[in-house]
Amino acid sequence: MTHTARRIGRSLALVLPVVMVLSGTLAVTSVPWAAADKDSQLLAASSETVSKPAKPYVPQDVLREKLLVELQEKDPGTALTSLQRAVERRPSLARHCMSIAKALGKAAVEQYGPTRAHRFSRPVCDTSFASGVAQFS
Repeated sequence: MTHTARRIGRSLALVLPVVMVLSGTLAVTSVPWAAADKDSQLLAASSETVSKPAKPYVPQDVLREKLLVELQEKDPGTALTSLQRAVERRPSLARHCMSIAKALGKAAVEQYGPTRAHRFSRPVCDTSFASGVAQFS
């Protein structure tokens, strides 16, 4: 009797996971939002009017945009000073300082040209501004 029970148990141990996976797969494919026609979709986010998901703003992106505007309105030197002060106030921005300074260098080249933009260089974020000016000139 124990031998028969063991055989049944082993068979169930092999067959039962396969049956559960197949039934789960079939259950997921039969939900309304998996339909091929767009009229039966239930989610509003799947509408065709949504162009792209909104990009969440993080502090370094906000700072970058603010400094680029400051560079356009004033000069790159003022923007670099503001970058240095922002990093001193919020040390968590230090790891993004180089990329922000390079973006400022690129914007300075676009606005002032490579020679004049290079004059604004100073040792903020390991001279990344000068690197950005050199890279984009």
